[in-house]
Amino acid sequence: MLTQLAEPVTGGDPMSGDKYVRRSLQTLSDELADLGFQACATTVGDLLRDLDYKLRVNFKRLTGPAHPDRDRQFGYLGDLIEEFRQEGLPILSIDAKKKELIGNFDNRGERWLREQSAVNAHDFLSDAEYRVTPYGLYDVLANQGHVIVGTSFNTPEFAAACVARWWSRIGCHRYRDAGELLLLADAGGSNGWRPRLWKKGLQEMVADRYGLDVTVCHYPVGASKWNPVEHRLFGPISRNWSGQPLCSREIVLGFLRGTTTKGGLDVTAEWWERVYAKGKKVSTAELRQLEIEHNDTCPNWNYTIKPRSWHSWN
Repeated sequence: MLTQLAEPVTGGDPMSGDKYVRRSLQTLSDELADLGFQACATTVGDLLRDLDYKLRVNFKRLTGPAHPDRDRQFGYLGDLIEEFRQEGLPILSIDAKKKELIGNFDNRGERWLREQSAVNAHDFLSDAEYRVTPYGLYDVLANQGHVIVGTSFNTPEFAAACVARWWSRIGCHRYRDAGELLLLADAGGSNGWRPRLWKKGLQEMVADRYGLDVTVCHYPVGASKWNPVEHRLFGPISRNWSGQPLCSREIVLGFLRGTTTKGGLDVTAEWWERVYAKGKKVSTAELRQLEIEHNDTCPNWNYTIKPRSWHSWN
């Protein structure tokens, strides 16, 4: 009888054979009682375990319908990354981490403590000292990460400024003779393939200013987890400050700079209070002035921004 009640609301893993019930134990107990069978919720749980049911949480695996150019883009990305790697040219994986409230707020995770830390019961923005966006820049060849903690809006202009900052502070010294830079980015967000302001920012702040050919490759929609910055930089950072209330800028920067891995990851970080306004527009006329070359392979996702001469853009 219990099996008949549980079967319509049963889910499971086809690979391992594990099953789980989406109805509460007390509800199943009450339904059994209505049918003349007395079993408390605890007994129902024991019976379900005997029937190979287990407590489970949702597992994020499905990415939706695959884009028709997905495989072709991954093939192109792999070839280009290998080409840059062989020539010792910089490969920078970039993305913005989720926004964080700076203050005595709960931060998911656990820490080894003698006593629990008391934090605010509610995550009200008005109680936060800052609401920051950690923008990550991961150098694939050097296994080095740099995080710019921005206190303003996560705009395309901010994203391009972060790339320019990394090159001026780190990249130009680490790759002195490089005339090219490869950026690996998600398909959406402030550094996605659609925002015109992102492309204009790269043109003016990186390509024109430093004389670099900036090649941008975007991961297909729904495939951002393969972007190296996600698992090689953001993953270790999240584990490092897991369960730690981010009460001040000093704590944030300390945990960022203290993030390491057995593979030798080293992280630098800085705090940025520059203001970036939302809603800036780039006209079609301005877009035509950019020196952008689109690659034949998925042209929207792959393009190179070349430096312009002074007379062509000033």
